[in-house]
Amino acid sequence: MTATDHTSDDPRPPSVRAAFDAVTWKEIAYLLTNFPMALIGFVYTVVMVSVAGGLSVTAIGLPLFACGLFVSRQLGRVERVRARALLGVRVDEPTPMPGPGRAGGFFPWLWASLKDAVAWRTVLFELVRLPWAVLTFTVALTGLFVLWPVLPWVARGLANVDRAMVRGLLSPSDELERRIAELESDRGVVVDTAAADLRRIERDLHDGAQARLVALAMGLGLAKEKLLEDPEGAAAMVDEAHGEVKLALQELRDLARGIHPAVLTDRGLDAALSSVASRCLVPVKVSVDLPARPAEAIEGIAYFVVSELLQNVSKHAGPQARVASVEVWRSDRRLLIRVSDDGRGGASALAGSGLAGLAERLGAVDGVLVVESPEGAGTTVTAELPWRGRGA
Repeated sequence: MTATDHTSDDPRPPSVRAAFDAVTWKEIAYLLTNFPMALIGFVYTVVMVSVAGGLSVTAIGLPLFACGLFVSRQLGRVERVRARALLGVRVDEPTPMPGPGRAGGFFPWLWASLKDAVAWRTVLFELVRLPWAVLTFTVALTGLFVLWPVLPWVARGLANVDRAMVRGLLSPSDELERRIAELESDRGVVVDTAAADLRRIERDLHDGAQARLVALAMGLGLAKEKLLEDPEGAAAMVDEAHGEVKLALQELRDLARGIHPAVLTDRGLDAALSSVASRCLVPVKVSVDLPARPAEAIEGIAYFVVSELLQNVSKHAGPQARVASVEVWRSDRRLLIRVSDDGRGGASALAGSGLAGLAERLGAVDGVLVVESPEGAGTTVTAELPWRGRGA
């Protein structure tokens, strides 16, 4: 999770902007409101730390401290909103603290609240900001009457210090917060992908094998009625039904192969990818160099990635494509996949493309997708997945 800064609506410095534009007035308003806000935060923080710290030797001290830190979190939230509105600094909100019910009980919640890094950074922010707020309030108020010719430049310099303080102390910048945000985003991608796959399987069953089996049942019913009065016609209908059974079985095999092919389970990636490559419209050379089979989930994702990329080769490489290759190997703690062709190139992983959806799926499991596809010079797609061995 990272903080994105927009230090002003207009990135130009005051020297090439109108001296007193909307950005400057917002900065002056922020500096003037610094003192009352800082005074409130400082008084609350000092009282909270003193009272809760003094009572920490009693039964109510630590729960009171935890509640006080929760309120400090809310003060930090108010300051982030104020900085966003007046300084244009956009800082992501930290992950909310779970309540006692979701934290696993009262004591786990109490411990998590007492070591909440976000709340403690807000406490530090409120303690160190008061002297600075007094200075900025004094300079801004005096400048409105005495220093107004240079006030835009002075306000910009003072506001930049406030921006740095907000980013440094109120931003959820620690690695754990960033990781939680990534996992929350990835969880949404996984849920959406699973729902889309279920809808696809349902549609394929309904429109394909199910419709064919219904027609087969009707045909056999008609053949049964004609069996005595028209044996030859019934035999022809049974023969036709036999053909329908073969087609239905083939559709079910294709559907099962799209979910998780049996050859992947039985013989691993090398055999499964060779089977996929044999169906590609461009000749494909497959090279799999793995010391052992990866975990079932990683193996399935790798198969899916190669299958999708080879379908793209068949659809988009163009008639000039003469050869393609698939390489799979392990490097340290990563499983690497490279699919390349000598087709027309021009592939892109921008939003809305099939490669963008593939990149999202890989991102959901800490994977990476890199596309190199200059016009007329072929396409090389490299995918990385975390390596996990079987039984790990």
